[in-house]
Amino acid sequence: MRLIIEGVGKTYKGGAAALSDFNLELGPGVLGLLGPNGAGKSTLMRILATITKPTVGRVVWNGEDVTRNPNPLRSVLGYLPQDFGVYPNLSAVEFLEYLAAVKGVPAGVARKRIGELLDLVNLTEARKRPLGGYSGGMKQRVGIAQALLNDPRVLIVDEPTVGLDPEERVRFRNLLSDLSGERIVILSTHIVSDVEATATDIAVIDHGRLVAHASPEQLLQSVEGRVWEWVVPSAELAAAKERWLISGTMRRGDGVHLRAVTAAPPDSLAVAAQPSLEDAYLDRVSEARERRAA
Repeated sequence: MRLIIEGVGKTYKGGAAALSDFNLELGPGVLGLLGPNGAGKSTLMRILATITKPTVGRVVWNGEDVTRNPNPLRSVLGYLPQDFGVYPNLSAVEFLEYLAAVKGVPAGVARKRIGELLDLVNLTEARKRPLGGYSGGMKQRVGIAQALLNDPRVLIVDEPTVGLDPEERVRFRNLLSDLSGERIVILSTHIVSDVEATATDIAVIDHGRLVAHASPEQLLQSVEGRVWEWVVPSAELAAAKERWLISGTMRRGDGVHLRAVTAAPPDSLAVAAQPSLEDAYLDRVSEARERRAA
């Protein structure tokens, strides 16, 4: 089970390049696709979901070129887009029955599957209420359920925790981890903590280019010994941000506690800190931007 992205680029009308020479090979597990807003994550997700065709390059699913023949991937695909819409007058059960029919899931199988999924996303008690009365988080959970209707081998979720409260976010992270055994799960987000909790593999994207692809442990090792913490007066905060890559700030009575990624100690009183995935992510994005500027 392999999903291969080979030299994929996407240029929109007017010449705006959303992706450039993107290469990635995926197997079972959870890939966390991290990048700032506008980095090209959603464009890549739409290409992988066979909604958008790349301008150049190709996507290969188990040896089959998806651009030429998307059906083998579509038959095993689950997709939760960033902007997921519902029919407000339908109940969750009715909506999922409709989508199951669209996906070709037999009615008997669909009924059993829908019951299991509504229980999984904690919507059993609200299953007969019209979706128009659901909160944003509840609608997002219906979206998660619909993506799982056909028991997909490839599951693509684009910014899935937007609108979820902290408890729902933890539940969704646990769900992704549980699903990852024999599936390729692609989680696209700009929230580092979502990736930190679930991903077995991480890809960092910026300005449409892949700038890092590694395990969480490898990314953390890349900033080992280069993360520092120290305290500055509030008046010096702006200057510090100009000079160093600041990955965290916290105001206290004695001043602003800063966290930065830099090779040398930024201050004589700076102490080495344990690296976080956010430190590593910001370091890779900053490094890529410096290369572009050069």
